[in-house]
Amino acid sequence: MINKIDTVLNVNNQEVRVIYLDGRDYISLTDIAKHSDSLDLSFTIKNWLRKTDTINYIGLWEELNNNDFNLVEFDQIKKEYGVNTFSMSPSQWIKRTNSIGFISKGGRYSQGTFAVSDIAFEFASWLSPEFKLYLITEFQRLKKNEAYQNKIEWHANRVLSKTNYLVHTEAIKNYIVPTLTDKQIRTVYAEEADILNVALFGMTAKDWRISNPELSKDGNIRDYTDLIHLVILNNLENINAEYIKQGLSQSDRLVILNEIARNQMELFINNKNILELEKTRVI
Repeated sequence: MINKIDTVLNVNNQEVRVIYLDGRDYISLTDIAKHSDSLDLSFTIKNWLRKTDTINYIGLWEELNNNDFNLVEFDQIKKEYGVNTFSMSPSQWIKRTNSIGFISKGGRYSQGTFAVSDIAFEFASWLSPEFKLYLITEFQRLKKNEAYQNKIEWHANRVLSKTNYLVHTEAIKNYIVPTLTDKQIRTVYAEEADILNVALFGMTAKDWRISNPELSKDGNIRDYTDLIHLVILNNLENINAEYIKQGLSQSDRLVILNEIARNQMELFINNKNILELEKTRVI
């Protein structure tokens, strides 16, 4: 059940609620209907749903986006909507067609009818083309801000990764360097950087540069990875630093870190929030 609102848009000095569910944005038709100054907002929505063009449009949207859409029932509805007594409510549409384009719920904060943005814009256009333009403008502003925040979050993870690496290299310096020659020191630093790359990416930085000569001109393997890998990399850097303090050999640490990386990858892949964030990330 929906129990919270993710965003409230200010559309020409009118509040319009937006919720995010199952990878889609749903905009409040109830709030949009307030622009009509009607005393019965649900009647305004039902009146729109009685239109032949409306039924055809939302039916086509469901066909394109909903694998479980009830086409048999939709055909029956199309036979009914030519009759003067035909009526349709959001809850009826949802129940009869197994719709995912509408949400009709009660609740303290989310009471009313919500629809995916494509359908909400169509309703707003029927109500007022001018209001539709204001609504689209504010919604686009919302999505642009979300994309920017996702980009900032990705870069924050990248900065965090680089910052954590200072902890990682400090551990090498304090617990490994003192026992090695100068030549070994230089080699150890390179290997310690690559032990994480191999554990997580299955290749060294050099291997990646050889395979990606053009990309390597502007960055390294970590600059071109995704959010999930960066999160795991942050974790591995701290874990590896602790293992270095404990005196574990590189070979032992590589095996352990690889196992941890694979386990965390499995967890993250099953995390819908992270997957949705990765889908919308803009670099």
